[in-house]
Amino acid sequence: MKVSIQKLCQWKQEGKPIVCLTAWDSAIASLLDSAEIDLILVGDSLAMVALGHPNTLPITLEEMIHHTKAVCRGVKNAFVVCDLPFLTYQTSITQAIKSAGKIIKETNADAVKLEGGYPAMVKTVARLTEIGIPVMGHVGLTPQSVRVLGYKQQGKSAIAQENIFNQAIALEKAGAFAIVLEHITPELAQKITDNLSIPTIGIGAGLDCDGQILVTADLLGLSEKLPPFAKAYTDLKNIIINSVSQYSEDVKNKKFPN
Repeated sequence: MKVSIQKLCQWKQEGKPIVCLTAWDSAIASLLDSAEIDLILVGDSLAMVALGHPNTLPITLEEMIHHTKAVCRGVKNAFVVCDLPFLTYQTSITQAIKSAGKIIKETNADAVKLEGGYPAMVKTVARLTEIGIPVMGHVGLTPQSVRVLGYKQQGKSAIAQENIFNQAIALEKAGAFAIVLEHITPELAQKITDNLSIPTIGIGAGLDCDGQILVTADLLGLSEKLPPFAKAYTDLKNIIINSVSQYSEDVKNKKFPN
């Protein structure tokens, strides 16, 4: 059965953990859906995972739409969220409506995600939800702000914790249906989770979030370097290298085809 916003909120109330992963093509998305993943994020992390960029900043709206279309073709039940890429929503509410609307109209995604909880983003979330575009928020470490924040843990000082907490509260009031909490202290993540009626999805934010998300390439052991909060559940990189090397050897030695 297709996962809905109402179902995600129900699971929060029931205390049922929400399982989330990223995808960048139809094949991966279909496998995740078959494994009954609840929410699939077409994250702008695919800029690094699939397109070879050093960070998420270069990816375009057109590229996100291209990959989200592919992911949606492979999904029957999971709730699909598409990231709004850098500088496709920050300039104005009008820009955000055009970008988010284009994603919803063209991809069959269920929602969009944007980063930041400062006042301008709160107004943007309110307007998008007002016109019928579901929005997932994202606070804490926001990768599109890498030039300012780097990749270090956020929310360590009392002032920083209060700021992130207030952003999360404001995003819920603006209409966000869920919020990603990235690389913040577990204590802050628990406080936010306890004070929101919408689900929190953690990535490097401790055990007390309503759900967890990982970049699937990290989980599969495909990434060159794991973030400190990620876990590789297999070593697919070396499995692929070894398999391809064996194939190459068989071709060179005329053992394939046999």
